Amino acid sequence: MLGSMPDDSTTRDPASRDDLFLSLTPERVLDAVEAAGLQTNPVCYPLNSFENRVYEVELEDRTRIIAKFYRPGRWNAEQIREEHRFLEDLTDEEVPVCPVRRFPDGTTLKQQGKIYYSLAERRGGRAPDELSDDAAERLGMLVGRMHNVGVRRPAPHRVVMSADTFIRDNLAWLRQHDTVPEHLRERYFAAAEEIAERTDRLFAEVDPDLHRVHGDLHLGNVLDRDGALNVLDFDDMATGPAVQDLWLSMPGRDSYAVRQREAFLEGYERFRLFDRTQLRLIEPLRAMRLVHYATWLARRWHDPIFPATWTDFGTDAYWEAEVDTLEEQVALIRAEEDPVAARRAEPEEELSNKDYFWDWEED
Repeated sequence: MLGSMPDDSTTRDPASRDDLFLSLTPERVLDAVEAAGLQTNPVCYPLNSFENRVYEVELEDRTRIIAKFYRPGRWNAEQIREEHRFLEDLTDEEVPVCPVRRFPDGTTLKQQGKIYYSLAERRGGRAPDELSDDAAERLGMLVGRMHNVGVRRPAPHRVVMSADTFIRDNLAWLRQHDTVPEHLRERYFAAAEEIAERTDRLFAEVDPDLHRVHGDLHLGNVLDRDGALNVLDFDDMATGPAVQDLWLSMPGRDSYAVRQREAFLEGYERFRLFDRTQLRLIEPLRAMRLVHYATWLARRWHDPIFPATWTDFGTDAYWEAEVDTLEEQVALIRAEEDPVAARRAEPEEELSNKDYFWDWEED
């Protein structure tokens, strides 16, 4: 996540081999795994990941594991270890996640040059395109169990979800780098700054219990294998409100999404009470993610995979759409104080998965 985490990728030479992961050939990946004390076969496949580099590696006994190489400058070692600690806490409670795998020396984190890397168990399955009501209930049960574990231990080095870390810090970066076109700049920043102010007030009114959450629980990070759900990719783990792990898995605003949220909450509350006043935070969290997403793309634009994937980013059309969407979010967040006004402010066009999920791929 952007914001308070150390991210010095923009201050280093953009052509840095470490920053762009250009040094991570399959041979270097296998060498790193072997240097950590595991014997491998010459089998190494890259997996889909934009922020980090992730590989499936075959060990000498022909079992497969996942090797994850973290983008330099994004997380420090202690922050990564807190991700691993959460995964181990969940594994100990038999919550279905992909567990981190310890190296032979008992550690979970190694370093190759400036790049940290770790190993995880491999889990099979398919990310669901959408959830049935039954699957939404089962996901709610899983998340309820996950949050029961999340509250047991703090994560003092991880990002705390707030308007400061997700909006104001990102706006400062966008200003510094003149990222938003001049003719749209005033509207974009005015909308985002109003959202930040109103988000502060809503968080103060709702006063959610902040604890360890997944932070990026869209359906691309859920695996379904024969009806059993597993949660992947805790890279964006944060200290945040429980509702963050609800709205991302079913981000719509229509009656179908509302029904699925109720199914999710029915499952969730079998294991943990849910304070429904947190539902008022969905639109602020949605807006925070939009600003975060745009800044994330801008920060990573020196990595060749980004221009090749997001071909419209940085165009006037892109920023015009961003401004329009943020102004719609302003209206929705204003209307949180008036439910009748909220219905009037509902945008006619639903946003797509790709508006929120930077690792979402359409078929």
